[in-house]
Amino acid sequence: MALTPSNMLALGTKSPDIVLPNTLTNQLYQLNKQKINKGLVVMFICNHCPYVIHVIEGIIEMANDYQQRGFDFVAISSNDVVKYPQDSPGKMKDWGKALNFPFPYLFDEHQDVAKAYDAACTPDFYIFNQSSELVYRGQMDHSRPGNGIPVTGEDMRLVFDNILQNKPISNFQKASVGCGIKWKK
Repeated sequence: MALTPSNMLALGTKSPDIVLPNTLTNQLYQLNKQKINKGLVVMFICNHCPYVIHVIEGIIEMANDYQQRGFDFVAISSNDVVKYPQDSPGKMKDWGKALNFPFPYLFDEHQDVAKAYDAACTPDFYIFNQSSELVYRGQMDHSRPGNGIPVTGEDMRLVFDNILQNKPISNFQKASVGCGIKWKK
């Protein structure tokens, strides 16, 4: 497993559109049809990555905390399912249902959305403000598998709280790291 950092998409970038199937509902998710209240979190995750598995309960807890405050969350898996069948839509649905995901879990079969976001790893996090402008891209917190630091989501929670309090968001942001997205050849 090679450790891959985020590409750190430029702050201020408008959220690229998303039109993908939601594996949890078997319905099409269309970002441009969603009303963004306080902000939008786009997460690139997958079922098998140990970095995602390490933080998934923290992601779910954070989503449950901040969805009720006006933030929308969406998770996307863009991995090549021919080489990584554990990330197939059926297995995505099973995992999302078993963990009671409070957000859509989308399948990016053609990897176009991952490319539009310049996503590089799982997990990879993007927070957009109410105007669909990127205000944060980076790590959830300093916890990694095996480092003994608890999963708190502190880096992202600070961004959410600053948005809610109309405070500035620091441009100093640390890249997320994890497994590289499994690109098709």
